[in-house]
Amino acid sequence: MQSKRALITAAISGVLAAGAIALANPAVAADGAKEKCYGVTKAGKNDCAGNGHACSGQSKKDADPGEWLSLPAGTCDRLLNGKATPEKAQ
Repeated sequence: MQSKRALITAAISGVLAAGAIALANPAVAADGAKEKCYGVTKAGKNDCAGNGHACSGQSKKDADPGEWLSLPAGTCDRLLNGKATPEKAQ
C-alpha cells in the first residue's frame, strides 16, 4: 500500500513541477518549444534511447550525463547538471 501511495505522490509532484515551470516562464510554455536536457534524469525516468538501451524508462542511475528528458526550451540551463549535449557515461 505504501508503494502505491509513493507512486501517486511522485506522479502528482511531477505534474505540479511541470505546471510550476510553465508558470515561471509563460512565453516558453505558450510556444511549445522543447529541448533535450542531459544529466538530469532519475533512474528509470529517461525519455528515450541512450547508453546501451533502446527505450525510455531504462536508465540505470540518477543524473547520468548520457540520458535525457524533453523539457520546455530554456529550462535545461537552469537545472543542476543540465546540459544541452550528451556527455560520455561514467
